[in-house]
Order: sequence, then structure tokens, then C-alpha cells
Amino acid sequence: MAKIQPLPAASSSPSSADECQSLQLQGEQVYTVWMKSLVFSGNGCTVYGADGRVAFRVDNYGCRGGREVFFMDGAGNTLIKIQRKSFGMFRRWEACRYFAGGEETRPWFKVQKARSGGAAVTMNGCGRTYSIDGCSSKSEYKISGAGGEVVAAIGRKQTASGVVLGEDVLTLTVGPEVDHLLVLGMVVVCGLMNRCM
Repeated sequence: MAKIQPLPAASSSPSSADECQSLQLQGEQVYTVWMKSLVFSGNGCTVYGADGRVAFRVDNYGCRGGREVFFMDGAGNTLIKIQRKSFGMFRRWEACRYFAGGEETRPWFKVQKARSGGAAVTMNGCGRTYSIDGCSSKSEYKISGAGGEVVAAIGRKQTASGVVLGEDVLTLTVGPEVDHLLVLGMVVVCGLMNRCM
């Protein structure tokens, strides 16, 4: 059976200064997203880093497509709370970021589903916008900035020998100059839109 996480990279170990950099300052990075929870009979997803370890996870102990999910780091510390705010065809999702002192009271970003099969993302406070093109597809879409530049892309994972894994095992490539936590939050919202978790 093929592993779902990538093999460890053959590069040198990062220095302590590199480990202290924020997610925003990382260069291009590739994650493996498995749209399954690590918790038995739970709904969610697991994000593996380039080293093959669990980097982030989402566990939704309620029903699929729950109204509220928590995005956590590998140690189980909550980083983002994502809530579905409206009903019917006018659904939107709001994400609040968690810090050491607790939850931020105002939303960090909002996602509104568009008629074209995509979604519009609005950052709270700064007015920055992103679009998610093709998020109605469960396994292939891209996230673009306000200028149309692609900042992240997600697609089905392929093994080194070229075997394409199932629709629930994805590769997420996040470009430099974008907050990786923000992009991962958008991927979770797309999973919620498509009822993958």
C-alpha cells in the first residue's frame, strides 16, 4: 500500500533561526492533504509537511459539513475556528484566528460561494481579496490573489512512480509571499463547501 505522506526530504536540517520564522515568511512549500480525520469515526482532514509528519489537522466530531470546525497544529493547539454563518444558497464561512491569549473576536477572513463554482475570500480589516477558482471540484482548484496571480494550487497526489492516489489525497503547493496558515484555512473551507469533512 502506498504511503499518503511524502518521503522525508534529503536536505540539511533547518537552523533554529529558520524554525522561528513565521508561516508568512516561508518560501514555496508543498503539503500533502488527506481529507480524512485521524480520529476514528470523526470527520476532518490531516495536513502533512514535507518531512512526512502531521503539520496540521482538522477534527469535526459532529456531522459532516458541521457548522463549526477547529483547525489545529500537530500538537492539537487551535489555530483557526471556522464557522458556517448562513443557510441555503447564501452560505458564507467566517474564520477567527486563535492566539496565545485566546480567540480573536472579529473574523480573520470570510469566504462567500460564487455562482461560477468558485468562491470569494475577503480579509477583514485590510481589504485584501483572494479568489478560489474551481472550488466546486473536490480535488483540483487554485487560489489567486487580487491581481490574478496564483498563490496556491491543489491537485490529486501522485507517487514518485506516477500513480495517482484517490480523490481524498491531495498535494497543496503554496507559493512564497503568502500566509500559509491563511491558504490552509481556505482549503479547509473548500472541504466544508464540498462536504468532504
